[in-house]
Amino acid sequence: MLRRIGTTGLLVLAMTACGGGGAGAAPTGGKAAPPAQSTQARTSSPSQAQPDPVQRVLSKLSVEEKVGQLFMPVLYGTAADTVSGENQARYAAQTPAKVVAKYHLGGVILFPQNVRSTGQVVGLTNGLQRSAKKVPLLIGTDQENGLVSRMSALMTPFPGAAQIGATKQPDLSRAVAKATGEELRALGVNLDFAPVADVNVNPRNPVIGRRAFGDDPERVATMVAAAVKGFADAKVAATAKHFPGHGDTAVDSHTGLPVIKHTKAEWERIDAPPFKAAIAAGVDAVMSAHIVFPKLDSSGDPATLSKPILTGLLREKLGFDGVISTDALNMAGVRKKYNDGEIAVRAVLAGADLLLMPNDLPKAYQAVLAAVKSGRISTQRLDQSVTRLLKLKQARGTLTEAPVASAAEAARVLRSAEHRKLAAKVASAG
Repeated sequence: MLRRIGTTGLLVLAMTACGGGGAGAAPTGGKAAPPAQSTQARTSSPSQAQPDPVQRVLSKLSVEEKVGQLFMPVLYGTAADTVSGENQARYAAQTPAKVVAKYHLGGVILFPQNVRSTGQVVGLTNGLQRSAKKVPLLIGTDQENGLVSRMSALMTPFPGAAQIGATKQPDLSRAVAKATGEELRALGVNLDFAPVADVNVNPRNPVIGRRAFGDDPERVATMVAAAVKGFADAKVAATAKHFPGHGDTAVDSHTGLPVIKHTKAEWERIDAPPFKAAIAAGVDAVMSAHIVFPKLDSSGDPATLSKPILTGLLREKLGFDGVISTDALNMAGVRKKYNDGEIAVRAVLAGADLLLMPNDLPKAYQAVLAAVKSGRISTQRLDQSVTRLLKLKQARGTLTEAPVASAAEAARVLRSAEHRKLAAKVASAG
C-alpha cells in the first residue's frame, strides 16, 4: 500500500542550471545492438510469444497521454495536494497532483525549494507518483554535487566533478555516482541530470567551469563513463550533458545564446570523447545544449532545435538510441527566435524526447498536440519518443509500478557513515 506522509511548507521550483548501463541495471541508451533472436522466439508461435511490456503500455495511451509523457515541467507545492496560486495561474490547476493528471505528465523536476526534510521529500515524491494514473513518473533533479546540488540540504556533500577529476581515479567517480544515486533513489528521485560531459577548455566559461571533470577530453571521458556506471549501479537514470559540448564558451545560455566556433575536427577531438564514452557505458539520457555550433549546423538554431545535431550527429553518427532531453526550455538561449509553443514542436522535430521545463506548459503542450494532429509531427515520430521514455522507465523498474520511497530507509541511507567516509576520501585525494 502507498503510505501518505503529511507535509507542509512552500515549494518553488527554480530554473534548472543546464540542467546506464553498468553493473546492476540494463542500459537504455548506448549504441543500438542488432536484435537477438531468443530461443523462445525461434520455438514459439506468435500466439505464444509474450507481448512486449513497453508496447503494451504504449498501445493503451491516447494521443493526449502520449504528448504528456514528453513533458517534465516546474510545479509548485511541498506536497502533491498543496494548493498553490502559482499552479492555478500557470496551469489552471491548483495542486501538483492535478497538474500531473491534467497534462498526463511523464515527469517532474525537483529543486532546493522542494526540500524541507527527508520525510517531506519522500511524501512529495510518493504523492506525485500516486497522481500519475497510467504510467509512473520520472522524478528528476540536478544533483551534480559541488556547485549544482539541488538536494544538498539533505544529501551527503560530495566533492564536485572538478575535484573528482583531479584525483585521476575513475573508481572514485563511479563510487560517488553510485552513492549519490542511492541517496536520490531513497528520496524517490529516479533520474539525475548528471554527469556533466563538457570539457571545460575556456577559463572564462561562466556556466560550466568546475562543474566539468576537467579540460582534458580523455580524462573527462573516463570519469563520465565511470559516473554513468555508478548511477546504473544505484538503479538511477543518468544524463550526460550538454550535447554537443558546452565547454568552450564565455556566454551563459541561461541569459544568452552562446556560439561555439570549433571546427568539426576540433569537435571530434575536444567535445565528442566524453559523449562517446557515456554512450558506450550505456547512458540513459543525453541533454542538449542551447548553443549555436555553426560547423555542425549552419542554420543558426541552437543544438536543442537542430535536427542535424540531435538526429544526424547524436542519433545517426554516434548511434545513441536512449532518451534525448532538452535543457530547460525557459532559458534565454533557446527562446531567441521562436515562441514557447514553436520551441517545443521544433525540439521534437529535431529529435528530442523529453521536453524539460517549458516556459509556458499549456502553450507548449497544445502546440505539440496540434502538430501531431495536423501531421507536422507524425504519429510514428511521437511514438518513437514515448517508446524511448517508456523503455527508460522499464529499465529502471518503473514502467508499470511506481516506486514507493520510505522515510525510514531514506534516513538510513542519506549522509550515512559510509558515504561521509567516501566524501572525505575523494576530498583528500583531489
